[in-house]
Amino acid sequence: MLENIQRTTEFIRSRIGDFKPEIGIILGTGLGALVDEIEIAFQFPYSNIPNFPISTLEFHSGKLIFGTLSGKKVVAMQGRLHYYEGYDMKQITFPVRVMKMLGIERLFVSNASGSLNPEFKKGHLMIIADHINKQPDNPLRGRNLDEFGPRFPDMSEPYDRNMRKLALAIAAENQITCHEGVYVSVAGPNLETKAEYRYLRIIGGDAVGMSTVPEVIVANHMAIPVFAISVLTDEGFPEELQPVSLAEIIQTAKTAEPQMTLILKELIKAL
Repeated sequence: MLENIQRTTEFIRSRIGDFKPEIGIILGTGLGALVDEIEIAFQFPYSNIPNFPISTLEFHSGKLIFGTLSGKKVVAMQGRLHYYEGYDMKQITFPVRVMKMLGIERLFVSNASGSLNPEFKKGHLMIIADHINKQPDNPLRGRNLDEFGPRFPDMSEPYDRNMRKLALAIAAENQITCHEGVYVSVAGPNLETKAEYRYLRIIGGDAVGMSTVPEVIVANHMAIPVFAISVLTDEGFPEELQPVSLAEIIQTAKTAEPQMTLILKELIKAL
């Protein structure tokens, strides 16, 4: 694994020269338009990068993009990887390891998720303050990569407190409805049953999705501060549960995306 990370990093460096990204960004389902705000210097399809997993979803572009956003040098994944696509956790988090080797100092993550909290409505945003991991595997399982971090990394504050506070202030200043809550990560790809939504709410979840936590675990292992934000695209309230389609989820994500983009841009500018 370490050799593959090093080879992939060397390949990318040979293409980007002395460009050193300060911030890594992972863009979730229906949330790729932030790329339009980046002054792009280089971009590579995942399929052209050695050892890089390829997104199998038709609504994920699958590009690694280098450029400038809000005055900072960034590397952005336009399209992330999921366990339900058939990848293992080490493959899913491989890009985060590579971004660390390229020099990132912070990681920003976005996702589309379903609300579990009746106070959090479809179309609202939620800054992730903590998470519950219901994925069936852990990216740190197996031999520890001592070059990156300790065998037993601390997870008492997986999401950076200062960035969360600043993002909430930015949302308030711009009259954006933005909550703070707990994200539950599940395997997918099916959405949840009424009983499952009820269970996830009982155990402390405010939103549920199928991503983010593996990347956050690996980032914390490497001591990278993380900021993560969810666009709430549907409502998992058991008593009112209605069928929802992927098209509806993506449309809601795209409708709320400009607000999320504004928060991310202003947060990056303020760092």
